[in-house]
Amino acid sequence: MDFSAANTTLWTLIVQFGILAALLLLANVLRRKVPFFRKSLMPTAVLAGFLALIFRVTGLLNLDMSVMEMITYHSIAIGFIAMSLQIPEKKQTVEKVDFTAAKSGALIVSTYLIQGFIGLIITILLAQTVMPGLFKAAGIILPMGYGQGPGQANNVGSTYETLGFAGGQSFGLSIAAMGFVCACIVGVLYMNILKRRGKITEADHTAIAAKVSVDHFQNENEIPVSESVDRFTVQFALIFVIYLATYLVTKGVTSFLAAYLPGLSKTVSALFWGFNFIIGSLLAIVCRNLFRLLTKAGLMTRQYPNNYLLSRTAGFAFDFMVVSGIAAIDFRDIQGLWLPFILLSIAGGIVTLVWLQWLCKKLYSGYYYQGLLSMYGMLTGTISSGVLLLRELDPNFKTPAATNLITGSSFAIVFGIPMLLLIGLAPESDAMLYLTLALIAVYLLVLLLFMLLAKRKKVQKA
Repeated sequence: MDFSAANTTLWTLIVQFGILAALLLLANVLRRKVPFFRKSLMPTAVLAGFLALIFRVTGLLNLDMSVMEMITYHSIAIGFIAMSLQIPEKKQTVEKVDFTAAKSGALIVSTYLIQGFIGLIITILLAQTVMPGLFKAAGIILPMGYGQGPGQANNVGSTYETLGFAGGQSFGLSIAAMGFVCACIVGVLYMNILKRRGKITEADHTAIAAKVSVDHFQNENEIPVSESVDRFTVQFALIFVIYLATYLVTKGVTSFLAAYLPGLSKTVSALFWGFNFIIGSLLAIVCRNLFRLLTKAGLMTRQYPNNYLLSRTAGFAFDFMVVSGIAAIDFRDIQGLWLPFILLSIAGGIVTLVWLQWLCKKLYSGYYYQGLLSMYGMLTGTISSGVLLLRELDPNFKTPAATNLITGSSFAIVFGIPMLLLIGLAPESDAMLYLTLALIAVYLLVLLLFMLLAKRKKVQKA
């Protein structure tokens, strides 16, 4: 085997990881030593990501875009599997409040709908006034780029390009890129505004570090620190066995659909692979509960998941996820479409924030700002940007906000099925376009009534 630099397969991933690691360390020095960055709430990973983006665009660094996308994709799943494996802390009471998971899914899809409604209004008005040749249904790409990310924005943009929207694919990818920028920049600016108004306080990381004691690091019945296999190795093995199972389950389901339901497969297979972190999280929860049952039955005498090490693993994955995700932002040539691009980008950021401010206050009353910022980050960028904003307020994910991103996304897959029909309906004709607007309004009302009226609140002793 060739171990030299000529073997790019051997060295590319290591070199790219090394560059990201160096940028993370540089960003950490800047945040600690430069007053502007020290006083801001900009996460170190965000600063490192924008440094990587600037260096890539200016040609100072040669970053492999495919590797950046690969790191982002896998880091999301690894981080959420590590989170889901953690043993929940024992509490005095367990509160079940108002279908939070289902309502989080309805919140996600309702945000898609409001983004799509505003987007269509903007492009219809432009087509009827200053841009008569504009593809009127282009506005529905806004929730695909902001709400679902570059994958769906690329797919819908490409589809619309075949239907007559010149430059549709580049337009969709640029909207998705602007969404990620909006999540990072607007989200951080909004956190600073809240901090100046005294609404939030920056997480005290020194206090968190001081709380890490021997009891925190090793709970009762855990495997000893010194054993034939390192405890961190066990955590790593658990995570990657579950991720392997995630791959096998996803491959099995999509292969079955391709063989027996090819029509449905074309629609949902990409969703299964795109949301593989949900499958991974569910398998991790199943694994954790299986360990608990085996312990109760006396077949297992030790606790293998270690919350401290799993939390650190999740933090590692999320930091690299954010850096690589920002580094991979790619604006395409959208010549002739700058006006709708700017209007949709600005409107998407503002409408999403206002909509979430209203609803998150009703749905997440006990952790409003954590719920708001995590959802805003996800619904303008991707789940990675939601996590990075949340970590500034809740670094150890003590609130249910991070869980809501996972469970809400699961329900959003079901609630979002009508969106697929609307995307196909909108470009058919002007009549179908206006029918799409009406259907969006009706479905939005249905989801809104569910979020505001569905009630179930019980307090039980643990």
